[in-house]
Amino acid sequence: MLTEKERNKQLKEIKKSNNRIYKEFNKNKKKKIAESEYLSQMKDSNNLLEIDDLHTFFYTDIGTARAVDGVSFSIPKGKTIGVVGESGCGKSVTSLSVMRLLQEPQGQITSGEIRFSMRDGKTVNLAKAPIKLMQHIRGNEISMIFQEPMTTLNPVFTIGKQLDEVLLLHVEYKKKSEIRAKSIELLKLVGIANSERVYKMYPHELSGGMRQRVVIAMALACDPQLIIADEPTTALDVTIQAQILDLMRNLKSKINASIMLITHDLGVVAEMADLVVVMYSGRIVEMGTTVDIFKNPLHPYTIGLMKSRPNMIDKDEKLYSIPGNVPSPINLPNHCYFKNRCEKCVAKCSDVYPELIKVSDTHSVSCYLYKEEK
Repeated sequence: MLTEKERNKQLKEIKKSNNRIYKEFNKNKKKKIAESEYLSQMKDSNNLLEIDDLHTFFYTDIGTARAVDGVSFSIPKGKTIGVVGESGCGKSVTSLSVMRLLQEPQGQITSGEIRFSMRDGKTVNLAKAPIKLMQHIRGNEISMIFQEPMTTLNPVFTIGKQLDEVLLLHVEYKKKSEIRAKSIELLKLVGIANSERVYKMYPHELSGGMRQRVVIAMALACDPQLIIADEPTTALDVTIQAQILDLMRNLKSKINASIMLITHDLGVVAEMADLVVVMYSGRIVEMGTTVDIFKNPLHPYTIGLMKSRPNMIDKDEKLYSIPGNVPSPINLPNHCYFKNRCEKCVAKCSDVYPELIKVSDTHSVSCYLYKEEK
């Protein structure tokens, strides 16, 4: 246990180290980036996005938080991938890393690649792409539906003004009347009745479901290839939730987009996703097809998540709760992060963190209880 004097000295050292990292980051940010530095090649031409060994850290006053620590997965064209896990597991930080919307310089992508296949045929490493290019990609190629529509929408502007702004920034229209007509068309597309009236309304005049539909309309304004939906149904009741999911499914097929769906709700994942990624403390612990994960969960954490769902057959059975707490992202151990909460822990779990191994062609798990398929 450190004394107060030793702790203060340690905090000063952390602050000095962070300041050096911030200066270096800001210095590199001003440099001109040659096209050859951020152009890349997709490993599989069927993929739209490939995240390869992504590390995203936050340099705080009490230490470095390893929010995303070596994440790798792909999003195939026209597919929906569900990313699940507890709060703080790195789901949203992964999506913000793709969009390059991290709070810099505290939050930084320290290593790894985010390869994205653009419409013009080029493959761009988003982790190194210049800001000007990212501003073009956001909205046009990749768009994001944020978690809470009331905080996403500006309360002092009408719905119409906010939709018009998206089109003004990303699409070339000569007349204001054309922009207005397109905005009203988008509101109709997401199932808003009396869209001309809603166009003139303020966010506080709409219900939660209507606001979420507006946010989806903004995300779809430029027909993006990839839609990142960060908890799109969290603040909504079950009926509205079902409507929003139906809407997203229909719109996905209309514009032939891929969806990265971030959620806590396993029911939503089962209904929407083709592939599932399970995250814990900044790492992927298991991934596979929806059938793999729901019919044959392997990692003790995934099994725990499945057991925590309400059981419709035995209604008197008490809901399962995974014991213990998530480790701090600042002082993560070298061994498996789930070890102290795991009911199937073995001696080998105290060794180095287990690699993600393939147990079938579509199913991978990061656990010492399983062996790689030969």
